Amino acid sequence: MTLPTRSKGGNYEKGRIVHYINQFFGQIGGEEKADIKPELREGFVGPGMAINQAIGEEGEIVATIICGDSYFNENLEQASAEVIQLIKRFNPDVVITGPAFNAGRYGVACGAVAKAVSEELLIPVVSGMYPENPGVDMYKKYAYIVETSNSAAGMRKAIAPMAKLALKLGQGIEIGSPSEEGYIPRGIRVNIFARERGAKRAVDMLVKKIKGESFETEYPMPVFDRVQPSAPIIDLSHAKIALVTSGGIVPKGNPDRIESSSASKYGKYELTGLTDLTADNSETAHGGYDPVYANEDADRVMPVDVLREMEREGVIGKLHEYWYSTVGNGTSVANAKKFAQGIAAELLAEGVDGVILTST
Repeated sequence: MTLPTRSKGGNYEKGRIVHYINQFFGQIGGEEKADIKPELREGFVGPGMAINQAIGEEGEIVATIICGDSYFNENLEQASAEVIQLIKRFNPDVVITGPAFNAGRYGVACGAVAKAVSEELLIPVVSGMYPENPGVDMYKKYAYIVETSNSAAGMRKAIAPMAKLALKLGQGIEIGSPSEEGYIPRGIRVNIFARERGAKRAVDMLVKKIKGESFETEYPMPVFDRVQPSAPIIDLSHAKIALVTSGGIVPKGNPDRIESSSASKYGKYELTGLTDLTADNSETAHGGYDPVYANEDADRVMPVDVLREMEREGVIGKLHEYWYSTVGNGTSVANAKKFAQGIAAELLAEGVDGVILTST
């Protein structure tokens, strides 16, 4: 699999690239078209024009595959298989997906395509995403994912490194480190030869740390948020308790159309007068677990029935008049934080004393 160097008008083919994008960048439509099945276009579409220009005479996008984000995420295995069949027809040397920036469902789709292509077709894949896109953690070992900004405003900056990596992979050129090439670390370790022994390098880093000087570790560790626990509620019998869930529990029919994966919104729903969640009044929108038992009795995910009993018995003072719900499946960290800030502000304004958070 190579992308041969050639001059314009040569007698041998350019390197062949297939590009995967969603319905928005495929210029079909927005959320109202997110349910479209995979479609094929010959040549480049949308951002493919800039990628094609950046690649130059050494390769070209021979086909573009467009698929709706909702369709792909709600039919992951089927959509992956459908996309693979379309890619096979063009026998590409490299596949490019995205860039997806911080769009969660799009990132997951790009990553799933990368996984299928690398495992089934043994073809290298290049993508582009914001580091907090859930597609990164889920699929980073299946593609070289260029780090992008969190929105399409960074399209121009993302194109050059993606095109560069695609050419290198196609030509069989060794890919450098993440810091050299601009891609997100893949969690894959390689052996290298260093000029100095590890013991000396470690001592040098320690000395720099003691002196307060900057240094670069050879073994970066993940960074986790530290959340300071709130003070305990002293008297539950006078406390107002709210329910918040990432398990996707919504009124029957999912009136806000919360996505089954990579949610872009949360819902606020009336609890006044509701003592039990049943198959007639509620369901789950979540696409990351078997919904059968939650749809039969949503109290299994969000225990309204038990809390109503506790309210009647005086164990808690009152159950808040509304519940808040979204889907945690593939939802980006940025969106999750945004949801939490909005929900927390409302709960504080309503004088809520405590929150029970449930997931799946």
